[in-house]
Amino acid sequence: MTNERRVLVHPDKQALGASVAARFITKIIDVIDDQGQASIAVSGGSVSTLVLAAIGQSPARESVDWSKVHVWWVDERWVPKGDADRNDTGTESDFFAHVSIPDDNIHLMPSSDEGLTIDEAAAKYAEELAGSASSDAMAPSFDITLLGVGPDGHTASLFPEFPQLAITDRSVVPVDDSPKPPPQRLTLTYPVINASQRVWVVLSGAEKASVLGLALAGASVEDVPVGGVQGRKRTVFFIDQDAARDVPENLIASTY
Repeated sequence: MTNERRVLVHPDKQALGASVAARFITKIIDVIDDQGQASIAVSGGSVSTLVLAAIGQSPARESVDWSKVHVWWVDERWVPKGDADRNDTGTESDFFAHVSIPDDNIHLMPSSDEGLTIDEAAAKYAEELAGSASSDAMAPSFDITLLGVGPDGHTASLFPEFPQLAITDRSVVPVDDSPKPPPQRLTLTYPVINASQRVWVVLSGAEKASVLGLALAGASVEDVPVGGVQGRKRTVFFIDQDAARDVPENLIASTY
């Protein structure tokens, strides 16, 4: 299959969330039917409140055998467990409370109150990823990775002009000086994200239109990190009309 980036535009934010949720459920069912289980990687922010929450509220969620789904994180804030700033805190109420995923299938990034340094936490999560990977890969090849985008073009916790953008020999790295609080984070690196079978980038709002346009036009990854993500089979930008202002017409698709 030829991998090309495509953009699917939705009328508004609510329609965007519902559409991605419906597509996610359908694809996960197909993946489980094909290979017996599925693995996904998620973030917080709009990915959780918009997409995962819509999945959690969809009646179609009952069609998924959630016992065969593994969930990983693309990034996490280095704060105590249960802190409102942690991505997994919101995901618990948005998503996990509504689906029956076994605890052993939910792969949380370490928290700052576990007695580890942030470097040790990165190494621990990297070890867990490697332990679930096939052969000698750094991490599993996620079936779907759900990413959000900041107005500065960052995705996961990969920020413009940060050294983490250039790291290719590690799967998980710390961030000590995030430009948005909290300052310390853990993030997956490009090689792990781009080993995903499908990368779905979800964004809404006019304030993100310019960075999306730059990413799709081939801007430097140093300047617009989301431009550096690409799944092995599919790379799809799911956006609302407000974010579509600067998208080249030839990249807008009518179907997935």
